[in-house]
Amino acid sequence: MAQAIGSCADHDRVRLLTDTRDVSRAIDALRRGWPIAIHAPGEDALTLLAVETADARSLDAFSPAGAYPLLISNGRAATLKLTNQRAAADPDTPVVIEPAPWLDFDTAIALSDPQFDLATPLKGPFRTEEVDRPLASLAAIRLARIAGLLPAFFIDGIDPEVTIVPDAIDRHQHAWSLRLATRARLPVDGAEDAEIVAFRAPDSSDEHVALLIGQPNGAAPLVRLHSECLTGDVLGSLKCDCGPQLRAAIAAIRANGWGILLYLRQEGRGIGLVNKLRAYALQDQGFDTVDANTRLGFAVDARDFGVAARMLELLGQREVRLLTNNPAKVAGLEAAGMRVIERVAHALPPNPHNERYLATKRDRTGHQL
Repeated sequence: MAQAIGSCADHDRVRLLTDTRDVSRAIDALRRGWPIAIHAPGEDALTLLAVETADARSLDAFSPAGAYPLLISNGRAATLKLTNQRAAADPDTPVVIEPAPWLDFDTAIALSDPQFDLATPLKGPFRTEEVDRPLASLAAIRLARIAGLLPAFFIDGIDPEVTIVPDAIDRHQHAWSLRLATRARLPVDGAEDAEIVAFRAPDSSDEHVALLIGQPNGAAPLVRLHSECLTGDVLGSLKCDCGPQLRAAIAAIRANGWGILLYLRQEGRGIGLVNKLRAYALQDQGFDTVDANTRLGFAVDARDFGVAARMLELLGQREVRLLTNNPAKVAGLEAAGMRVIERVAHALPPNPHNERYLATKRDRTGHQL
């Protein structure tokens, strides 16, 4: 019996490694402008070419007949007023724009990227068709976010580089594959006795870190979940409050005596650096952070706080005091099995550049500032 159980576990591990490697290959292919396919159970395979990384030559090879449907997210379709009543009833359902003589490569780019909405008058009309492979279509939108690409694809072409299944995408992102990689002493400004611990998962470029400050004293640690923000943490952006929050969290944990800062590689609330900067461009056009994300075709917040729970588990923690104004972080940790015994407020004063950003967090995403 022990041998049978071990063999089953080994089989599952081999399947996981194979799945995650295939998803990594699919992400790499999409970024390089190569087609892939997603084959969901009970559906025909859906071949995809990312609009963002395609060019006219690769599109001709993908669709020699020159007629290609376009798959876009529901959020983007709503912006373009291309959702029918059935799609509008399910905001997660992607939308397929049917081929038309005027749906050429340049028009597809304009349909996919809201940065061009004010500069590019769209010709049409555009009509949508029924999404006949809903599982694969939803998986494609998820994969675009993971790859850091716009959620828009030419579909139904030929010669995919790799074929994956939707479940493989979920397994690729699952927090339980995260492992502790290494640790070292790291004195930092405001906490000279800190230790840094690095975590990573197979076939993933994301490497999350924890900063342990002080020494465990038997009490639940004060924990801060800080999502990576290159513009705020490194460049000192005044559009957000991330940099000041990071420094204030280190100071608060140090004053508490002991705690953990988790630095999560989930830039732009999980949509990636390039898409976050696209959202910044939309904010320059007058949209707030919520509307900018949805116009791009993404969720308002696509972060996975199960990753943070897994990191805490690997550090031997089962309950925490959470330094946050965001109830979603509390809910995310608790849903992943971590006990949050107290929410500790973490508010900082606004500046003239981030007043609207902070008001949006309060009024539209439930932050308790």
